Amino acid sequence: MASDEPKAKKLKLSENEKTESPSKKAAAELSSNSLFGMGNPLLDICAVVDKDFLDKYTLKPNDQILAEDKHKALFDELVKKFKVEYHAGGATQNSIKIAQWMIQEPHKVGTFFGCIGKDKFGEILKQKAEEAHVDAQYYEQDQEPTGTCAACITGDNRSLVANLAAANCYEKEKHLDLEENWELVEKAKVYYIAGFFLTVSLESILKVAKHASEKNKLFCMNLSAPFICQFFKDNLMQVMPYIDVLFGNESEAATFAKEQDFETKDIKEIAKKAQALPKVNTKRKRIVVFTQGKDETIMAHSDKIETFPVLKIDPKDIVDTNGAGDAFVGGFLSGLVQEKPLDQCVRAAHYSANVIIRRSGCTFPEKPDFK
Repeated sequence: MASDEPKAKKLKLSENEKTESPSKKAAAELSSNSLFGMGNPLLDICAVVDKDFLDKYTLKPNDQILAEDKHKALFDELVKKFKVEYHAGGATQNSIKIAQWMIQEPHKVGTFFGCIGKDKFGEILKQKAEEAHVDAQYYEQDQEPTGTCAACITGDNRSLVANLAAANCYEKEKHLDLEENWELVEKAKVYYIAGFFLTVSLESILKVAKHASEKNKLFCMNLSAPFICQFFKDNLMQVMPYIDVLFGNESEAATFAKEQDFETKDIKEIAKKAQALPKVNTKRKRIVVFTQGKDETIMAHSDKIETFPVLKIDPKDIVDTNGAGDAFVGGFLSGLVQEKPLDQCVRAAHYSANVIIRRSGCTFPEKPDFK
């Protein structure tokens, strides 16, 4: 697929990187476990349902909610009553999966940690991660069932009901700290954690973030949702000094700016101010990437702000915008881990998002058509 984006000159990953043209510098040799992600694994259960089903569980046709007690029976009924498709989901896992898809070979470039239950849905999640060629090393416990997200499809609408369950039960001491697991963390050179995990295990995030900073590796994070910037800002700001690449969309950026008293609503200014926040590893200047849906993507890097137009798409070709943000990050990470120039990382990100919004759920064809 041809890109509409202008050919930007090479953007440097760090202040002291030698400037070589992309044609002279081949993509870095990749080994397994080069990219590490940690987050909330959810099994997406997708089905086309009828209005009666939505009404029974008081669901709106196009909404995202957390499951309440009244939704407990929904998941089993969905499986029994309708033809369902299962997909390995959750924000971070989606991004790692997309990055692996963009890279293709070798398999298991992406590692993923998260907590699941010892149950049928957990087994399906393991199988789906394997099919995506991601090295998913789950912490399995039997206190809570595997987290799920029901995607109830009616026409062009998707009503999402998430039940975090086991995803909330991740324990650093019982998983991340184990020698064989920490070895996988140490193998990575790029790290990504969505902001949602700030509600689960701040200590796990900090351990990984500090390791990346000490070893001059890339630690990436996503603002993920306005409520994270608002209600978990203390946790977020504990991690901020270690963040090398910060992702977010325009609504998350606006809430972040408000909570940080930036006194501006201008997205470019917000990106600059976020970039200027204190940072532990001074060998790398922070990169801030804000998406704005169909509008241009904004990136603050080095001492400048650059904008990148997204790929054009006919509105009638948009099937489902859910997962577009995860796909954008996945494409960007696929470039970062191959040490590609930043403009190429953005191009890969736009391509991935463009593919995902043409399909239902965070799914993709067998191979990317990306050069």
